Amino acid sequence: MKLWTLVENTSCNENLKNEHGLSFYIETQKHKILFDFGQSDLFAENANKMGIDLSKVDIAILSHGHYDHGGGLKKFLQINSFAKIYINKNAFNLHYNGTEKYIGLDLSLKDNERFIFVDDELIIDEELSLYSCNNAQKIFPINPYGLKVREENNFIDEDFIHEQYLLIEENNSNKKKILISGCSHKGIINIQNWFNPDVLIGGFHFMKLSVGTKDVEELKTYSKILNDTNYVNKEIIDNY
Repeated sequence: MKLWTLVENTSCNENLKNEHGLSFYIETQKHKILFDFGQSDLFAENANKMGIDLSKVDIAILSHGHYDHGGGLKKFLQINSFAKIYINKNAFNLHYNGTEKYIGLDLSLKDNERFIFVDDELIIDEELSLYSCNNAQKIFPINPYGLKVREENNFIDEDFIHEQYLLIEENNSNKKKILISGCSHKGIINIQNWFNPDVLIGGFHFMKLSVGTKDVEELKTYSKILNDTNYVNKEIIDNY
């Protein structure tokens, strides 16, 4: 498997621009995959500079229904004429930061015939599967950090039921499980514990924690958990 970061919050290459958001291009033995679309057309611009032809992508996946991961959906539909796009069935709900700022998807795209709306689990083939884990035990509670979902005239705290994760299982001698997560709103420690993957790639959503403050100890704890599978599966569960 090979993975290219098309766009994220930072860039170490002056020829490749960055933005708040995420987009990965992934090649497996069977597929050319686009995972998330950033917040604009930038993912496509960077892909072109990297020599990646997105018109040949055969599967696209949206991790969740926020603009910084799905803003480039329209652009992808323009440059790729055939790939199905796998989206959680709740992704087009009305997502807000607070009660004023809409941070959801372009609702005009909702009825596109190329979208495949996914429930809690979908086995695509022997290599790819999608999971939302909405009914899985959460060791750490979800913190919505002020994010809301609008239901008619009411705003309720986000529970991120629209977030899904891509599990790639390599069919070779390594037999590794690679998990791709877009934002990890349900908690990266929860996600690690649910899947126990060999490789975990994606956004961990630690941006609210600051290096150089009291948050450092919390970050150290999370690092230990993520690097020690036994610690995740035994000690954490015993303590909660």
